Formats: sequence, C-alpha cells, structure tokens
Amino acid sequence: MTEGRGVVDWNKDKHTMNKNTAQVILLVLLLVVFCFGGFLLVRDALQLPFARTNDSLHKRGSAFTLDRLIPAGTYIDGAMTIQDVMAIRLQQETSSFRDAFDSLTDLIPYPYRLIADLIQFCFWTFLWMIFFRIFTFMGYGRALRTSLLMGGILYYFMPDFSPGMMDDALFLCVPILIISIRGYRNRKNRHIMRL
Repeated sequence: MTEGRGVVDWNKDKHTMNKNTAQVILLVLLLVVFCFGGFLLVRDALQLPFARTNDSLHKRGSAFTLDRLIPAGTYIDGAMTIQDVMAIRLQQETSSFRDAFDSLTDLIPYPYRLIADLIQFCFWTFLWMIFFRIFTFMGYGRALRTSLLMGGILYYFMPDFSPGMMDDALFLCVPILIISIRGYRNRKNRHIMRL
C-alpha cells in the first residue's frame, strides 16, 4: 500500500515538473519571438532615409519628429539613413557621458566598486525573482536559479562601476555553474531511482 502511494506521488511530481518545464519553455519562446519581432521592426525602421522620413513626419503634423536626433554641426544629405544619424549622435553623447562616468567611478575605491557591482547584480536578480514568482508557477529554487542567470545576463548589458570583463564573466559563469551542477545532480538522482 505504501509503495502504491509512493508511485502515485512520484508520477504526480513528475507531471508537475513537466508542466512547470513546459510553462518556462513557452515563456522563453514568447520572449524570443517578441524580441526577434522587435529587432526586425527596429532594423527596418532604421534603414529608412532620414531626411525624407523627417519631412513626411513634419508634413503630417506628427507630434514625434526626428529633429532631436540631428547632431549639432553635422550635414545630413539625402542618402543618410536614420541609423547613420543615430550612430553619429550616440557617438557624440556616449563619449562625453562615458568620460564623466569614468571620472566619477575613478574616485570610488576599488573594493567599494565591487560591492556596488554586487548590489547591482542582486537588484537585477531580485527583480527577475519577483517576475518569475508572480507570473509563473516556478518553485523558489528554480526561480532563484533562473533569476541568477537572467540577472547575470542583464548585468552584462548594463553599465557598471568596474571596467573590464571579469565581473561580467563572474556574474554569468556562477549561475551557469549552479544550474549545471543542479542538472547533473537531478540526472544522477533519476538514474539512481531507476535502479
């Protein structure tokens, strides 16, 4: 009788695990489709000619025009696309912003910069944890491991206080290592249970 209950519980747990896995896969697929569709839409929009697009927006009386993208002191001919103009504008703004940001971060001692990076990584992980716990049926362990990975990916793309790739690699490799160890242990436990 006890063995029968154990088999039923094992099948129930396996069904719940398969359901959670299917939900995570569906969520990731929807995220990939959304990102890919947005990428294609933005790529096509950036290939439009800048001058003609801005003129047509002005003729329609649109509240949104491309005048703010025009860099100061730059001649824009008819062949330039929106992407070309944005590249010039962002290059000008990024250099001044990056110089100011680097001069501020140089004033902070290195150990405090590492602590600020860790706090930033924990903040992104916490936000992903909230998202997964509210909008999915993940358990705390799986949500924490997935949040650590997503927090590391987000940290990689966001500006941080430490220049270089060491902190980015650390915050990406540790969650991947945790997920790999957990997957290996689960596979080993399943193999033992089959025997």
